[in-house]
Amino acid sequence: MIGLFLGKTDFPIKIVNKLKKRKIKYFIIDLTKKNLFKKDKNSYLINVGRFGQILNLIKEKKCRKVIFAGKIDKPKISKLRLDVKGIYYIPRIIKAAKLGDAAILKELIKILDENKIKVIKSNFYNPELTLSKGNYTKIKPSKLNFINIKFGIKNLKKINSYNHVQGLIVRNKKIISRETEKGTKKMIQSVKKDKNNPGILIKLPKKKQDLRADLPTIGLDTLKDCKKAGIKGIVLKSKQNIFLDIKKSIEFANKNKIFINII
Repeated sequence: MIGLFLGKTDFPIKIVNKLKKRKIKYFIIDLTKKNLFKKDKNSYLINVGRFGQILNLIKEKKCRKVIFAGKIDKPKISKLRLDVKGIYYIPRIIKAAKLGDAAILKELIKILDENKIKVIKSNFYNPELTLSKGNYTKIKPSKLNFINIKFGIKNLKKINSYNHVQGLIVRNKKIISRETEKGTKKMIQSVKKDKNNPGILIKLPKKKQDLRADLPTIGLDTLKDCKKAGIKGIVLKSKQNIFLDIKKSIEFANKNKIFINII
């Protein structure tokens, strides 16, 4: 039995489908605001303020391993209905929330670990959604591209490891857009197209990021957004990015002369 703490994006759906295909028993703790998994009979809508209920459910299911996947929005602490365990743990969640959204996930993982519940990598059942080091398109990065990539990576390493910033767009050794809590799509849409100076999207795990949760995710929609914004290259980290619709994305990239480079 595996427990799934699921948020938004298509990645959680891929996990559930794989578990069904392999006939692995699971249950879902739905952490989305719109109860996106309500149609699944194994889904439970529980907010993080009811940690006693969450722990009891995990115990009831005789579960010792869980996965975090998808974008989990920062909860509004004032609106959480707390149970006894929630009251006990909430000061830690509040303290983590002040550091950034990703810090909340880290704190939840610590709490589960204290209760002898192991959090495994989100891509444990879906290794096919990650790529190894190499260039996956007909177009390859130029020497100038590599200079911009090196510059972008250096800047990403300086970013606070507790927030949701996992990506940026670089052009002419300048950061023209950074990811915010609104996500990659909004970041790309904020870029003004420049045919003479195409940008490069760099999306990597942050320094000291817990790779068991919140892995940077892209897919075909990301490639389509890049085309509209005049972005001609995407850089990801080997085995540390979730890449949805890989085959279709590579075909689209080749057709539109966008490189996909895994470092």
